[in-house]
Amino acid sequence: MILQTRFTQDWGLRLPVVAGGLQWLANADYVAAAANAGVLPFLTAASLPDEATLRAEIRRTQQLTDRPFGLNVSMLPKLVAGDRAEAVLKIAIDEGLKIVETSGRSPEAYVPMLRNAGVTVLHKVPSVRYAVSAQRAGVDMVSIVGAECGGHPGLDLVGSLVNMALAERRLTIPFLIGGGVATGGQIVAAIANGAEGVVIGTRFLAADETPAHAAYKQAIVNATERDTALTMASVRNTIRTLRNATTDAVARLEATKPDITYEDLRPLVAGAIGREAYRTGDTSRGMLSAGQALGLVAETAPFARIVAQLEEEAERALARLNRLTGDSR
Repeated sequence: MILQTRFTQDWGLRLPVVAGGLQWLANADYVAAAANAGVLPFLTAASLPDEATLRAEIRRTQQLTDRPFGLNVSMLPKLVAGDRAEAVLKIAIDEGLKIVETSGRSPEAYVPMLRNAGVTVLHKVPSVRYAVSAQRAGVDMVSIVGAECGGHPGLDLVGSLVNMALAERRLTIPFLIGGGVATGGQIVAAIANGAEGVVIGTRFLAADETPAHAAYKQAIVNATERDTALTMASVRNTIRTLRNATTDAVARLEATKPDITYEDLRPLVAGAIGREAYRTGDTSRGMLSAGQALGLVAETAPFARIVAQLEEEAERALARLNRLTGDSR
């Protein structure tokens, strides 16, 4: 354990890394492999269709690992009829989980319930101004995931380096930095700037234990940092994904239809289309979340090996810093 922060100490981690809750992919196998490798992963509640299935997946994960893991709960920006957030959070409590990762609207309404149950609340936001609001809402930690990230980087599109510096100045609660993070050197940089750790998603897309087709993983390995596209800003739901025929079609529609709505885009961006790519390996269609860290994904590998590589990279970065300061350790 070469990098010790409060985060690694509190959760018994090898590295101060959260394995992002990947839609459709962060199942029990992914989570257990990440946890056993020494990072903190999250099951994705939105990938599971009902409460019984969610409970079963939590329990299956508990059978596969005795290491800490949490539950990712993505909430719509506004409370709507049929919202499952409270029910899902109660399941996390019932099943003995000690940390949840929330995103979307403020989790303020659920903080007392979670705190009373001894559950840590990590809230994910796209920029520091939302992190400040989450701090006021009483969350325990925030993860700030910048413009380079795969998935939803928000509307501000503030980069991770700037988020990192702003967070160190404006926050009093612990924070993690994500968005384009895929190397041990970046972990060291984040900690040097006051972060407790980092969030990594894209690099783990190519983990052997990630439940996706081999051809999909090879497409991730083959892609570069230039092979993503930002779309859906027109409907205030900006997303960064692997560039393909679907992103090209969405961009054309956004450019030619000034009064576009989400319903206009739905036939192209529905989650079920993207999910097929994970099953079949055909990455030409669907909104396939991936960040600019694609350029740093060189191979498929087991989770344990990826984490070991991150540790080796962090060691090299620390050695460079020690030479600069004259520390011979």
